Amino acid sequence: MTLVERKTRFTVAIKAVNKTARAVTDAICDHLRPYQERVLTLTYDNGREFAYHKEIARELTAEGFFAHPYHSWERGLNENTNGLIRQYIPKGKDIDDLSDEDVAKIIEKINSRPRKCLGFKTPNQLFLGPKQHVALAS
Repeated sequence: MTLVERKTRFTVAIKAVNKTARAVTDAICDHLRPYQERVLTLTYDNGREFAYHKEIARELTAEGFFAHPYHSWERGLNENTNGLIRQYIPKGKDIDDLSDEDVAKIIEKINSRPRKCLGFKTPNQLFLGPKQHVALAS
């Protein structure tokens, strides 16, 4: 599961224990708690794993929204980011087979990658400030 901050493109990838609503809710809250003051909204797709969206909103004091079914363009930034992640994964490899360490390395590369839309700054520079890095592995 990927979470992307809109303005800075800062990305967090989460490997939940499984895809149950409880596991996904716990994983999102655990991973976003350190950034709670910066998390204002979350946009979900309509999967059952987001059944506890109100708990996530309450825990993170963030408003939740749902994309319309079959309207993937409403989550375009997230879909684009998933494409960037795929650049680091060999074709045919299942993302679920990656270790937490592998996922963290990929996300660090993406967050350290200068972006034209950010004035050639990196998501890490804009989200975390200078000389700060974050460990995304749990």
